[in-house]
Amino acid sequence: MTLPGLSLSVGEPAINPMPRRMMAEVVARLAAAHGAPGDVEITLSVADGEKLAAHTMNARLGILGGLSILGTTGIVTPYSCAAWIAAIHQGIDVAGAAGLGHVAGATGKTSESAVRALHGLDEQALLEMGDFAGALLKYLRRHPLARLTIAGGFAKISKLAQGHMDLHSGRSEVDFSALAGHLSQLGASPKLVNRAREATSTGAVLALAGELPLAQRVAAQALGIVQDKLHGADIAIDVTIFDRAGKLIGHAKP
Repeated sequence: MTLPGLSLSVGEPAINPMPRRMMAEVVARLAAAHGAPGDVEITLSVADGEKLAAHTMNARLGILGGLSILGTTGIVTPYSCAAWIAAIHQGIDVAGAAGLGHVAGATGKTSESAVRALHGLDEQALLEMGDFAGALLKYLRRHPLARLTIAGGFAKISKLAQGHMDLHSGRSEVDFSALAGHLSQLGASPKLVNRAREATSTGAVLALAGELPLAQRVAAQALGIVQDKLHGADIAIDVTIFDRAGKLIGHAKP
């Protein structure tokens, strides 16, 4: 551990309290059964752990040199929603403990890299929100930081703007009628509006929008949703939308 904010002190091996307790209990039980003092030192290692850790968020959380040994219950389900959400919570805790007042929750790697460059953010300020916008906002409501930027592509932020808190394609869908309505209000022709309503991808809608500030309008609507979900928490918010190349196409702030 090299950064404060998690359940372990800086300088400790990255083994969570529950696995530590489980090991200590087993050692104590065996020692009692055999009349031994139980003065045991346990060394844990993970094959290729340092290489595997490069594919995790460990470095961002200040966990260096290999994989951490996790489990608040003693059991971790890989790639589970609960594990991802726990990582978001830990990221917020680490950022707060490091005194970073500005964090960014990004839906993916492109938007994360782009928002980091836009705002000049530290590595520890980047929260891999993914599809879990609701989990991020709920935790920040209880553990507020000074500033939050939401970053994502047009499709994901469109769903957020429509009130969805889970942005996964299997659990929420883009409302193309709503996007068509935005275009109508921006002055698009009825023919273009109808084509947008019948579109099957957000990329097609953006192409139809042309120079009309559709992404800007969606970002502004998403900002309102985020503000509402934070229930008046004292957090400065902005919402950014990037295209697939990482170009900023929509940005809204109070």
